[in-house]
Amino acid sequence: MSNKILWIDDEIDLLKPHIVFLEKKGYVVTPVNNVNEALELIDSEKFDLTLIDENMPGISGLEAIPMIKDKDNSLKIVMVTKSEEEHIMEEAIGSQIADYILKPVNPNQILLSLKKNLQEDNLVEQKTILQYQQEFRNLSMELSYLRTYQDWAEYYKKIVNWELKFDKVADNEFADLLQSQKEEANIQFAKFIENNYEDWLNGSDKPMMSHTLFKDKIKTEVEKDKVLLLMVDNLRYDQWKVIEPLFTKYYNKVSEDYYYSILPTATQYARNSFFAGLLPSEIEKRFPDKWFNDNEEGNKNEFERDFLEDQMKRIGLSSKSMKYLKVLNADFERKIYDDFNQHKNNDLLVIVYNFIDILSHAKTDNHIVDQLIRDDKTFRSLTSNWFENSSLIKIIKLAAENGFKLVITTDHGTVYVKKPSRVVGDRETSTNIRYKTGKSLTYDDKDVWAVSNPEKLFLPKGNLSSKYIFAKNNTFLAYPKNYNHFVNYYKETYQHGGISLEECIIPISILEPK
Repeated sequence: MSNKILWIDDEIDLLKPHIVFLEKKGYVVTPVNNVNEALELIDSEKFDLTLIDENMPGISGLEAIPMIKDKDNSLKIVMVTKSEEEHIMEEAIGSQIADYILKPVNPNQILLSLKKNLQEDNLVEQKTILQYQQEFRNLSMELSYLRTYQDWAEYYKKIVNWELKFDKVADNEFADLLQSQKEEANIQFAKFIENNYEDWLNGSDKPMMSHTLFKDKIKTEVEKDKVLLLMVDNLRYDQWKVIEPLFTKYYNKVSEDYYYSILPTATQYARNSFFAGLLPSEIEKRFPDKWFNDNEEGNKNEFERDFLEDQMKRIGLSSKSMKYLKVLNADFERKIYDDFNQHKNNDLLVIVYNFIDILSHAKTDNHIVDQLIRDDKTFRSLTSNWFENSSLIKIIKLAAENGFKLVITTDHGTVYVKKPSRVVGDRETSTNIRYKTGKSLTYDDKDVWAVSNPEKLFLPKGNLSSKYIFAKNNTFLAYPKNYNHFVNYYKETYQHGGISLEECIIPISILEPK
């Protein structure tokens, strides 16, 4: 179907050659020489875009823009002007024009603007699909040659980059193909973790991990500058990439890196490990009254501030000017914003932000949220929308204005689970959907990594015969009792605690105020 163009210019008769050129390119052009006639046409016809001269007698182009938008807010406007004066450009852009063209115009200049504004989505889609078709074989072959944790992180970034490109593409066939490639990668990644994880905990050739991140990466920033450390629970690398532009309005990115979450990739373990600078069994030993195993009563993340203060003391940092805040709801988020002056003189301001974790759990428990989040694409979109309208971004703006360097990271990611795997355990078995610990576990070997000696992975043991199992890829662990109900309840929800690229390889970015 041809795009319909409304062209408004008091000297429209002189533009006949340009109009003929556009019509030969397949556009339907309606020429008018005044704004009043154009407004009447907009009432009776549907146009895709209007070209409007900025300097016309009577109602000028600038004056006409809000009138046109009142008639049809979706109509794209391209302003034609001979003036490059800054105030005219600012006024036009502020009136939400799609583009502007400087006189004297030539037909190809106009054609380029029309293509950009009317065909950009189709052009991007065609280009993306073509590039992916060319890259598909390379991604498949590269999977066979991944040997190091650096290789896996870079490969995962490539997958995420393609996912973000496909968010703008309507053709789900190729997006589905990419998902199949990611699932195959996760199968191989689980084998990689099984073969290397224990060595990382005991050797020197290892990635940054939960228990080393603060000492290895963040300590230096705290020693140099005033720092806002933002810990966003459950923040995956793909989600960080879609919300990053919200932060770079006020900050310049100094570095972007990744680290590996410890196992289980669950808040109780990974976040406590981050703040303590210790592995779970080491935390249990050092703080026996502040560590609760899965089957024990108690708030599993109640002592994060205590753990951080202890770590800072061990690595030679003072915690006297450290403030720790945990955001569990929008009211407290707004309170931090309102009270920011009370925190602006701290050398280290720590904010733990639980929104994404709440959102992923809400998909499981709330039918409306479940319908909103149908896949990773919609999860990314909703995450971006929330952050854009949150008080957190206002806090970030204040932090930049008050000279805080920003360190943003997370404790672990989360994965969209699809496949149930039966597990049998006794009453003491933990209830997590992506990992379980207990003394009497029966499971399918192909779906989990089973660890019979948790102490080798620095994991606490509920009793002498306890073991851990970690779900791989997109598997979730289901009990035989009420199996069908359990499967229907948890299938196609977001869970964490197991082994996947999404849960394990997570972002750490450092930004400085603009």
